[in-house]
Amino acid sequence: MTSTYVDWGEAKVKLTWQERDHLPQKDLITSAHGFCFFDGQLMMVDLVDRGWDFPGGHIETGETPIECFKREAMEEGYVEGDCAFLGTIEVNHSENPNWHENGPYPKIGYQAFYRMDITQLHPFKAEHESGQRTFIHTNAVADYYHKWNDVYREVLASALKVEK
Repeated sequence: MTSTYVDWGEAKVKLTWQERDHLPQKDLITSAHGFCFFDGQLMMVDLVDRGWDFPGGHIETGETPIECFKREAMEEGYVEGDCAFLGTIEVNHSENPNWHENGPYPKIGYQAFYRMDITQLHPFKAEHESGQRTFIHTNAVADYYHKWNDVYREVLASALKVEK
């Protein structure tokens, strides 16, 4: 289990990776993300508001975390594939002075993480929130994703352990 503190808006938030085989309570899961692989390379998407990132986003009403991740992977990277649940990042706002009980996030919430092995690579159309996609060696992810940290490194390590 690896933890780190990150800037989240104007406050520090503690992130902790938890490799697991089940999801936490559904109302505590705020988003779903993942690493998508094709021919041994990792897909990165260039998001309009965030720069290079891996696919993911907020769960819509009535959507399960896996449905969310698959939708985000299609919207941002134009890919479909077989998915495996990896675990969660616990997002802990206990030390965040800007957190409010009536705000959009629980004091301790979770981001679900998946590995996708791409089975369908659709033409990239840039119709949604990403301007381009690329495929890179996993050693180069920190060159693209500038918020890379030890927690994400552990998530990627978990994704690389999944048997295809």
